[in-house]
Amino acid sequence: MSRIVPAASAPRRPNAPSARARRGSKAARSRAKTVLGVVLTAVMLFPVYWMINESFTTDQNMRKSPPDLIPIGGTLAGYRAVLSEQLPYLGTSLGIGLATVALTLVVAAPAGFALAKLRPRGGAVVSFGLLVAQMIPSIIMAMGFYAILLQLGWINTVPGLVLADSTISVPFAVLIFTAFMSGIPEELMQAALTDGAGRVRTFYSIVLPVSRNAVVTVSLFAFLWSWSDFVFASTLDAGGGQQPITLGIYHYIGNNDQQWNAIMATAVIASIPATVLLVIAQRYVAAGITAGSVKD
Repeated sequence: MSRIVPAASAPRRPNAPSARARRGSKAARSRAKTVLGVVLTAVMLFPVYWMINESFTTDQNMRKSPPDLIPIGGTLAGYRAVLSEQLPYLGTSLGIGLATVALTLVVAAPAGFALAKLRPRGGAVVSFGLLVAQMIPSIIMAMGFYAILLQLGWINTVPGLVLADSTISVPFAVLIFTAFMSGIPEELMQAALTDGAGRVRTFYSIVLPVSRNAVVTVSLFAFLWSWSDFVFASTLDAGGGQQPITLGIYHYIGNNDQQWNAIMATAVIASIPATVLLVIAQRYVAAGITAGSVKD
């Protein structure tokens, strides 16, 4: 008589985690990422807080060890000095920044349109040259500009600084405009041409309004670069009558005395326009920078 041997039962698999456990694990990871993001943000923003803190701190308290994390017994002397002494430098920086934005848009927008839609012969070489131009150190360009502007009589002048600052922003602006305008449908261009609009009319009436995000992005970066420039300012406008705010700060630094609360107060005031512009234009900047990175 044959003996029936029962088949070996398969090993029991451990119970799969429940949906509640998975949700709890996901929530824990999300909280951990949030905490990590807050910590990293606090670390990166601490210099900004310290700048504001020092702008209210008196000279005596600055020498304390350890320093106060909160400006107890603070002073507004630094801000009074800024409002009475630094306003001309702020005005000069504002004028240089706006002129740099205007010159950058006038040069870069038509150039980006030509590279994106007209596709001239050698366009790839031009784009590569623009990338290379962004890699040249500013101090090297400053030396060349000094010789050129000296011949033109533009040393220690606002137009000289505007021209120099534009050489930093124009290559970046052309690349941004080229990437953005490449994504404009050809049907839109053909419709404008069919209606009798020429290339110039199509550019100003159709392409440029559609490229609003790119215009805002380019304008913001051009302004910020010129507003924060120190290399060109110190090389091309040192000792001139119209100095930007980056050089105005140095009036508080001497061989034997540094007015740190005035220095930090000037830095705080100079940071306000850049901060306001970034907050207002952030959504346009995000759209302008990512233009051309996704194809339909």
